[in-house]
Amino acid sequence: MSSIPSLQVESGKVVLAGQWTLAAMLPRLTDLQLALKDAASVPNRIWDLTALARLDSAAAVLLWRSWGNCWPEGLVISDLHRQVLERVADLPREMPPPPMRPFRVPEFLGGLLLKALSNLHGLIALFGQLLLDMAHLLRSPKEMPWKEFTANLYKSGAQAMPVTALVGFLIGVTISYLSALQLKNFGADLFIINILGISIIRELGPVLVAVLVAGRSGSAMTAQIGVMRVTEEIDALSTMGISRSLRVVLPKILGLTAAMPLIVLWASGVALFGGMLAAMLQLDLSLIYFLDNLPRAVPVANLLIGLGKGLVFGFVIALIACYFGLRVKPNTESLSANTTSAVVTAITTVILVDALFAVFTRHVGVPQL
Repeated sequence: MSSIPSLQVESGKVVLAGQWTLAAMLPRLTDLQLALKDAASVPNRIWDLTALARLDSAAAVLLWRSWGNCWPEGLVISDLHRQVLERVADLPREMPPPPMRPFRVPEFLGGLLLKALSNLHGLIALFGQLLLDMAHLLRSPKEMPWKEFTANLYKSGAQAMPVTALVGFLIGVTISYLSALQLKNFGADLFIINILGISIIRELGPVLVAVLVAGRSGSAMTAQIGVMRVTEEIDALSTMGISRSLRVVLPKILGLTAAMPLIVLWASGVALFGGMLAAMLQLDLSLIYFLDNLPRAVPVANLLIGLGKGLVFGFVIALIACYFGLRVKPNTESLSANTTSAVVTAITTVILVDALFAVFTRHVGVPQL
């Protein structure tokens, strides 16, 4: 029996023979479609499919569409091939749209809460693993990955100095300029030193640097660890018996934690310099007068609070970045989604931690008039 699908019209009867399968029809699919269309255009014809050797679903769909999605009046076919056509006939012409689940506020909030608790559990587990790694390094100091630590310190700290300096300078100029416009109205020009010192050293400096570092270094850490997950480098480390937390996670967290206070100090200094220049141009305050009165207007406790914030912010950003990097699945969509989640979560957490700092240090470093 021939395996080539054929169609013949004999005295009002359409006879199909051969193997009507997708593989057999592909070489002459266009000719078969035209032949079926011509044969089906004449009504009341008998379709004889008893000579078919094989009939797959693709050929059944082609026949059913040629018949206008309805059974012909005269059809001679075996029971097996009729079952194939019946399955095609039972299919809907258009797939129904997926059911829309109604939006329920409790369900939505519950999903967010469960997701937050899951992330919190993962962060606590990662923090516990870091404590174990630190305890191991105290027993075996020679295993400390100094090269990875210094590399992360350079990438997160030294390479972030230009952008933090630019943003800090512009913020200092902006705050000084806007504050000077208001202070002139009340004759309180000298209080520009208090405003700039407290706002930049204690609040804006650490928070702005944390936001910049979260978007720059935090996303880079997540992406780097995520790529290692995609390329199975993390699995290779485990196969070789190398701790991924000790060689990959710990150097990043320690590097950013050590670099953040230095970046905060650098950015705050540049921001104060920009504020001094704007104050000199707007209020005719000399740089020497500004520098002489800055220590009296801003106690040293504010500087310590700002550096402490930088230390905590750096640890939080690095911990969140590494956690989401380890959650990346071996596909690019998961990599982009977790990188975005890491940046958003880090910035949100930084703002929450800053609020806690503001509550617990509200009576520290504030000059009493």
